Amino acid sequence: MTTPERDTSAALAADRAEPIARVRGLGVVHEGESRAAPASVSFDIAPGEVVLLLGPSGSGKSTLTLTMNGLIPHAVPAGLTGTVEVDGIDTATSTVAALSTRVGMVFQDPDAQLVTGTVLDEVAFGPENLRMPVAEVLARAEAALRRVGLWERRAENPDRLSGGGRQRLAIACALAMGSPLLVLDEPTANLDPRGIEEVYGALADLVATGDRSVLLVEHNLDAAVDLVDRVVVLDREGRLRADGTVDEVLRDRADELHAMGVWLPVSTIAALRLRGAGFALDPLPLTPSELREALGRESPPHASVSSVRARPTSGSARDPLISVRGLRLRRGRTEVLHGIDLDIPAGEFAAVVGTNGAGKTSLIQAMAGVVPPPRGTVRVAGLDVGRADASTLSSRIGFVFQNPEHQFITHSVFDEIAYGLRRRHLPEDEVRERTLALLRRFGIEDRADAHPFLLSGGQKRRLSVGTALVAGAPVLLLDEPTFGQDRERADELLGLLRELNGEGTTIVVVTHDMQLVTEYAHRTIVLDGGRLLAAGPTERIFADDALIDRAGLRLPPLRRALRGLAQHPELAGVARIDDLPGGSAGA
Repeated sequence: MTTPERDTSAALAADRAEPIARVRGLGVVHEGESRAAPASVSFDIAPGEVVLLLGPSGSGKSTLTLTMNGLIPHAVPAGLTGTVEVDGIDTATSTVAALSTRVGMVFQDPDAQLVTGTVLDEVAFGPENLRMPVAEVLARAEAALRRVGLWERRAENPDRLSGGGRQRLAIACALAMGSPLLVLDEPTANLDPRGIEEVYGALADLVATGDRSVLLVEHNLDAAVDLVDRVVVLDREGRLRADGTVDEVLRDRADELHAMGVWLPVSTIAALRLRGAGFALDPLPLTPSELREALGRESPPHASVSSVRARPTSGSARDPLISVRGLRLRRGRTEVLHGIDLDIPAGEFAAVVGTNGAGKTSLIQAMAGVVPPPRGTVRVAGLDVGRADASTLSSRIGFVFQNPEHQFITHSVFDEIAYGLRRRHLPEDEVRERTLALLRRFGIEDRADAHPFLLSGGQKRRLSVGTALVAGAPVLLLDEPTFGQDRERADELLGLLRELNGEGTTIVVVTHDMQLVTEYAHRTIVLDGGRLLAAGPTERIFADDALIDRAGLRLPPLRRALRGLAQHPELAGVARIDDLPGGSAGA
């Protein structure tokens, strides 16, 4: 929850100062598209204000951020209507270079922004290119690095930093330019829980001074909500749906946003569901501590917790479908997996978790043969993955990359799905029927003729999952399957994975979302430094506080809110939204 002090200071700043940014009637149509997203959007950002931009996948959030520093229309071809002004400068008529001292951009992937060999050089790079005096360059670099807690590591190579550290470095690079507006597009999307805490800790220190405004696009509202002053919401058509304070939008209109498919904090979704069971939670909680406090004041209604769905007891009673023995994997000269021994039974829904760099992606890529493992170390249904050819592997294992673009091979969304069916020599009528059915299921039927690279980030993710599903392989491995998805599509995708799992498909997902793990995974596999730290039933893994801390993870938000809740013992052991009383959230 934003503090009264931040709410008051932001309101005072808005009253006494001109906006640092003005967006008026903004519409953007990308090349090859006919629909604007965003579409005729208007809002202001006041000095010192933190504005959260929300909306379903495809509403134009990332596109809007690219107009703030002129990348649209100067670097990314697109038709633009309306105006965007930052610090009094029209971003469509200025240059990206001129705007760089007014707008600092931080993207999802910090590695895409880092170009030099030391932390200090990285931060100095921007001011140097503006031909500032050496003394000013160094002073700016030092101030920025101290602000994000990296000054003591200034001589290190950025590659030695954690994911959270590299993202803090990207923020320092933006700060060193002296920009009054900082624009962050999903800055924690690729980070582990500890990295997320690092980034938001640095941002909290930054905004506390009141000398920077922030426009933030973020799905992880559990991390972001404490930082935010105002919330701007776009609807599925890219139009402005809401613009107001955290209370006015996230608390008062939570049901509406939930119905739109917009992400809300886990505690808010839980509270909406509990309201349906008769809990009078008012004001609506936004954080685990608020939910815990609200329930502590609440008398139990006449409701009982639904029975927890039975989950398979993962383990030795069933023969392993995936068997890993002594797996060592190198990338270049570096060994990234160190003697992994692991069994995953048939029909399992397993999650692989750990910090950035723990080896999660390397493990599932070895399982799928995307990175060939040493012969004899990985077997799937008896098949030695290290010896199998690509065609055989694709019939046994479906794989979804973290970056969807890595697996697109055709020039249209329709053909991307149809390709796998045509390889099975199915009649063209059946190919068309099944392809359109899958596109409808993933909400991208209207983009059938578009090039895959022209989809939004969330749409690309759904298409990549569809290409893996269409082959009907008995094993499906997914790297961050909900990355870039709005809440509705993420729920739909995970529901589909649960259905497939119920029908016998073995599912293995890599994710940083601990609530997702708790909600869906029967079994959790914990990696640390390329080694297997633990593997077992999800409930047992998250009951071990020492293990969670050692792995650099965090308890899921709902477990933090409810664990040991004395006033409501019937809720104290609940870890999943689905096991709360009250039916569907918001009902």
